[in-house]
Amino acid sequence: MYDHLGLKVSNLATSIRFYQAALAPLGHVLGSNDDSYAGIGPAGAPALWLYASQQAGGAGAHVAFRAASPAAVDAFYQAGLKAGARDNGGPGPRPDYSPTYYAAFLIDPDGNNVEAVCP
Repeated sequence: MYDHLGLKVSNLATSIRFYQAALAPLGHVLGSNDDSYAGIGPAGAPALWLYASQQAGGAGAHVAFRAASPAAVDAFYQAGLKAGARDNGGPGPRPDYSPTYYAAFLIDPDGNNVEAVCP
């Protein structure tokens, strides 16, 4: 349904480092970028756009990325923590969502809830 989404971030360099590290295990890479924005996603098709903004923050968004396997979810979680994210729910099954739902949750540098899921 969605083609891409954008998040306002308070420190573009910090957010690029976090998202590059956390999303690399899911096969996503940094695409086009300059001093005011960065696009991350599959090679040649950025789908997450980060925009430098002095008005970042607030209630925070929830963004979920599909992972190919539980191992990719685990790698997302570990890489994200190493890149400065805060834990918001370690890797594991979430049977209350569905019998096969496996996910991990991190809080990014701007307070957004970022999830990797292998449904």
